[in-house]
Amino acid sequence: MGVSEKNSAGKRSARTRLQEERERQKARDKRRRTLIVAAAVVGVLGLAAVAGLIAANTGDKGDSAGSGPVAAPTGAVGKDRLAIPVGATDAPSTLTIWEDFRCPACAQFENAARDTIHQLTDSGQIKVEYHLATIIDGNMGGSGSLNAANAAACAQDAGAFVPFHDALYRSQPPEQDDAFARDTRLFELAAGVPGLDTPAFRSCVSKGTHDEWVNKSNEAFRGGDFRGTPTVLLNGESIFPTKGKEQISIENLKKWVAEANKGKKPGTAFPSPAASASPPAPASSPSG
Repeated sequence: MGVSEKNSAGKRSARTRLQEERERQKARDKRRRTLIVAAAVVGVLGLAAVAGLIAANTGDKGDSAGSGPVAAPTGAVGKDRLAIPVGATDAPSTLTIWEDFRCPACAQFENAARDTIHQLTDSGQIKVEYHLATIIDGNMGGSGSLNAANAAACAQDAGAFVPFHDALYRSQPPEQDDAFARDTRLFELAAGVPGLDTPAFRSCVSKGTHDEWVNKSNEAFRGGDFRGTPTVLLNGESIFPTKGKEQISIENLKKWVAEANKGKKPGTAFPSPAASASPPAPASSPSG
């Protein structure tokens, strides 16, 4: 009896030590993956958001490009049509954003800067070009980055990229939770966007219609001279986490755009349906 109790206690102790070591290893891995580089002060309320870069590893895990046709979403622009545009096509400045829907730092940036970016695009001050990456799938395993990016491209087909993009970041799961790999979770979020949750959208998501386009975008990210996600460029100049010696903040973002646009007229050529923060009316969404 005594020997059995000792053996049992020894096993519990070994399991505890093993569990503690695993937790320490997870913490070390996370520190290596995540580089905290700045603190952005948000608006006049002084709400602080930690801004970071999630660095891509050098492995090939999660890369599956080349297994099917590349189908760019409706209205995609730029080299190889790898960017989803938002805002007036003739806006005087361009904000280029490389993001991963599983990336915590991307969610921190988007949730902090969302209203300001919408104001700048809706007023014709900037247009935004979104490029989608899947580095968290490569770093952590899983397919949520790819699946969410494909769904966002499907939403672009339906004229609802912006509200669905925002919904993904508002509802981003913890980094290790690959919830976006489940189509049902994406359909739940789509149901909150008027006119989006249609048979055409569900089919596009389920079939992975734009998977190879996402993979090609991720290849472009990996081939670029980028430190990680989010990467944010104003007219080609990096502004995240800093622009020169100035750290990014909501006020600085507005200031930098104003400086870039000095003497220039706001854009007025908005696509139809408008690629803005306002959800499209169901009747305006294409059926396919």
